[in-house]
Amino acid sequence: MTNPTPTGPLAGRREWTALVVLMLPLLLVSMDVSVLYFAVPAISADLEPSGTQQLWIFDIYAFVLAGLLMTMGSLGDRIGRRKLLLIGAFAFSAASLAAAYAHSAEMLIAARAVLGIGGATLMPSTMALIRTMFTDPGQRAKAIGLWSGVMTAGIALGSVMSGLLVQYFWWGSVFLVNLPAMALLLVLGPILLPESKDPAPGRFDWWSVPLSMAAVLPVVYGLKEIPSEGWHVGYVVSITVGLLFATLFVHRQRTTASPMIDPALFRGHGFAPSVVLNLIGSFAMMGSAYFTTQYLQSVLGKSALEAALWALLPSVPIGAAAPTATALVQKGVNRAYVVTAGFLIGALGYALLAFVGTDSLWLVLVACGVLACGIVVVISQITDLALSSAPVERAGSASSLMETAGEFGGALGMAVLGSIGTAIYRHDIPASAPAAARETLGGALSVADRVPGLATAAREAFTQGMQGAAIAGAVLLVGAAGLAAMTLRRIPVHSKTPDEPSSLSPSGV
Repeated sequence: MTNPTPTGPLAGRREWTALVVLMLPLLLVSMDVSVLYFAVPAISADLEPSGTQQLWIFDIYAFVLAGLLMTMGSLGDRIGRRKLLLIGAFAFSAASLAAAYAHSAEMLIAARAVLGIGGATLMPSTMALIRTMFTDPGQRAKAIGLWSGVMTAGIALGSVMSGLLVQYFWWGSVFLVNLPAMALLLVLGPILLPESKDPAPGRFDWWSVPLSMAAVLPVVYGLKEIPSEGWHVGYVVSITVGLLFATLFVHRQRTTASPMIDPALFRGHGFAPSVVLNLIGSFAMMGSAYFTTQYLQSVLGKSALEAALWALLPSVPIGAAAPTATALVQKGVNRAYVVTAGFLIGALGYALLAFVGTDSLWLVLVACGVLACGIVVVISQITDLALSSAPVERAGSASSLMETAGEFGGALGMAVLGSIGTAIYRHDIPASAPAAARETLGGALSVADRVPGLATAAREAFTQGMQGAAIAGAVLLVGAAGLAAMTLRRIPVHSKTPDEPSSLSPSGV
């Protein structure tokens, strides 16, 4: 398993320029996850949505995106990844224009849903095209490292950009910023990007589409609601229903002649561990974000824009993390050791969070930077491993599985760590506090002017909850480091060549 693998032809200036073009939709899709953070108050004042409509304006994008990733990844393998990317870019542009000039909450919700559809076509297409453009394993690893860094930075940049745009323009400008980049993609994409698809994909399994959505959406919905609302019966039922449909989805993929997601993907060297480790990495990243964003605003008293600007600082070292990891692997360091080190660095970040007090701005920023660097190292390496182990003709499906695992991991991280932190908060808040104060820190601060000392007690209780969740996160990442060491140790740096015959038959069985 350690025999050297021949490299493919080296990518030239055209391919690297095309990579820059691919980064545009990736950046915008990741930014749209957080771009409404500061626009919601202005939208509420203008469109006057109900409380339920406001939640759907915020969440519908992520729900549709998560639900359609597997469908779009499989569709791209069949009709062509470049074609699907350009169709998605056009849809994303049209939906951005509609969202910017929406005159009702219903119209904005519909536009955000179409944005989610467009985003679901763009994300797996960009990763799959990287797989086909960069056939040399070393160059592909560098390209995927850039992909990982841009995606992570986009989420942080989205909130800051929305704050700046809303401050100087109107709320619709947060959507119009998408148009120039998408226009550039539509013009340069057909020139620079190669078309690629599965030459013998088999028929498209339409029954798998509703099954996949019914498996993903209820689980993501339940996991997203639990941190703020608690383990209510409705959310537990939602997750259970999703898991039942997931079982049906897996059964169909194992039994149908032409599955949407071929089970043979999981027999590739390192693919299954990569999916699991990607889920854990996303768990850690989003689980910490749930606390640190509240800490900056509600504990330290920063305004929303101030908090977003401070939150950009931990993103600075991310740019060097993935390239450094790639360089180590290319110099002969076993990938298992690099991924293990990434998880341990992430665990160190969580350990630092466990020492945060109620006035520890710089410690929080350092902890977030350390954690983010560790997780980006992990994600860049396991993404490269997953794409390298998947046949070229299944690159879209492989990409969509990795991204779906990331969506699940992020929602699970917020649910589990959020629940731990909330439980500790409710245990430590004074029993005499008002009911609203015992639920959340925000509720405590809203009534703090009527109860002397409540604000201080609530901030201390929230910080203790964050400390408890950080300890749990650190333990999880130490365990993930051990899992990575065991599962990746015997996998070669590049487990198959791009020109090696696929292990999958044309029918996908």
